[in-house]
Amino acid sequence: MPTKQFQHGIFESQTHVLQLPDAEVEYWPEFYPNDDANHLYSKILDETQWRQDTVTVYGKQHLTPRLSCWVGEPWMDYSYSNHTMKASAWSATLLAIKQRIERQTGDAFNSVLINYYRDGADSNGWHSDDEPELGPQPVIASLSLGAARDFKMRHKFDKTLKSSMSLEHGSLLLMRGATQSHWQHHIPKRARASGRINLTFRTIVADHGGPKGG
Repeated sequence: MPTKQFQHGIFESQTHVLQLPDAEVEYWPEFYPNDDANHLYSKILDETQWRQDTVTVYGKQHLTPRLSCWVGEPWMDYSYSNHTMKASAWSATLLAIKQRIERQTGDAFNSVLINYYRDGADSNGWHSDDEPELGPQPVIASLSLGAARDFKMRHKFDKTLKSSMSLEHGSLLLMRGATQSHWQHHIPKRARASGRINLTFRTIVADHGGPKGG
């Protein structure tokens, strides 16, 4: 059976709804104008306390191929791949971005994972944002700043369903509903790519029973 490919690029309309089965995905290619996006990229790059974590995958430890920072309230530890990240405090820059995204989407977020892809050799493997502390139907708002990078998606159960798009400088991607239950996504390596910062805003469910720290 042939693979079904869904190709998405820069769209003429302000908002684009991706027509993917078992998913609710929207894309704003110019959520921030170029000059504003340039300013935010520099600001976040300078203000963020970047770290490179070690994660355990299939019993082996690896350095993550990117730098990261987890931001939220003090109790909002975030765990993945047998690794727990302690929350850093919100900056004025991040709060302003969060409020703008909340006005656009109608959703409320209480945390953000910031990833810095230093060049095209940095990447993010196949995964879903489906950790227990995110609740049963997570809403993920992903803001991209810097170099455009490919964003690949694949259906977890129907292997013929795949999607590919470019996340541009200043763009916002919103995933909600059953998307994380049915789809995985990743950022592959890209030759000669320059730096990119990605902010994925999300909501930690306080009473879910996931790791909360002290």
